[in-house]
Amino acid sequence: MKEEELIKKAVEAMGLSYSPYSNFKVGAALETKDGSIYQGTNIENASYPLSMCAERNALYNAYCHGVTKEDIVCLCVAADTDEPVSPCGACRQVMSELLSESTPIILTSAKGDKKVTTIKELLPDSFKGEDMK
Repeated sequence: MKEEELIKKAVEAMGLSYSPYSNFKVGAALETKDGSIYQGTNIENASYPLSMCAERNALYNAYCHGVTKEDIVCLCVAADTDEPVSPCGACRQVMSELLSESTPIILTSAKGDKKVTTIKELLPDSFKGEDMK
């Protein structure tokens, strides 16, 4: 799939956002090697810590369908921001475990600006499972 099409899927997912408190709609779309697309959006709760970000929803959606990090080709995140949206720390930590270090992550803005990065660049010193031993 072309980058533009994946960005459109992430923007489409923004429309599914449940964000009555922040009104900050975020969408994500993840593509796998077989061409499947898994979308996610942010879902808020009056108790903010119980909210879930779009990036994690897209990743969890894919993993619930049997996808592994080796299957993921790209992750795109879109938001109505001036600059390409930046994932929160919790999402970066989850991405560091569920994405390969070299998986492209496309961050986009409402103006159409984009930044292509990787989780290695976004979170160079992540906490890993082997740190627990």
